[in-house]
Amino acid sequence: MLAIYKRELKSYFQSMVGCVFVAFLLVFTGIYFVAYNLSAGYPYFSYSLAGSLIVFIVGIPLITMRSFSEERKNGTEVLLLSSPISVTKIVLAKFLATATIFLIMLAVSLFYPIVTALNGHVILANLICTYVGFYLFGLVCIALGILISSFTESIILSIIMSEAAIIILLLMDNIGTYSFFSSIPVLSDLLHWLSNQQKFITFSNGYMQISDLFAYCTEIA
Repeated sequence: MLAIYKRELKSYFQSMVGCVFVAFLLVFTGIYFVAYNLSAGYPYFSYSLAGSLIVFIVGIPLITMRSFSEERKNGTEVLLLSSPISVTKIVLAKFLATATIFLIMLAVSLFYPIVTALNGHVILANLICTYVGFYLFGLVCIALGILISSFTESIILSIIMSEAAIIILLLMDNIGTYSFFSSIPVLSDLLHWLSNQQKFITFSNGYMQISDLFAYCTEIA
């Protein structure tokens, strides 16, 4: 499992996919940081990360597309599945490698709140909760992207399907409130429970609820 994890992590940077993903998210986060924190003077970095949620639609599929679609296209899936470890460990290794790339991006993005702290005041509890919520939301999208990547050998189709799924995930709360599903209590409650954006809003307000943590972890699993 460790060997697959290292291979996956190394391949992200050898193919520049990891670097492009990190740069892509940092640029968009930086734009919101300049707009909200530097120009408007908001003390909360959560505004910048909340604005960057839209980047999940493009950024996450770029790093999950190769998880299984590329393996199947290149014919290396057979070698991978014939390795002496279980499919569960293979999937977990790929997920952890992708999650590590995302974590690296978040670690680099700490530059922005550090700049804020040097020029003003940062509320630490709010910052920590926002980062935890953003990371968990990203992990849900990564897990969804890897799942979709296992459905097809077409990388393009994998990207399109992942983007569509993440858009639906971002709009889940609106779907549960304004669609015909709202008239069905059980479905409405389920859609609201799956609303990751609402959970992130709670985190970005500086609150970390056990129910939200459990819901995130359940979706990822």
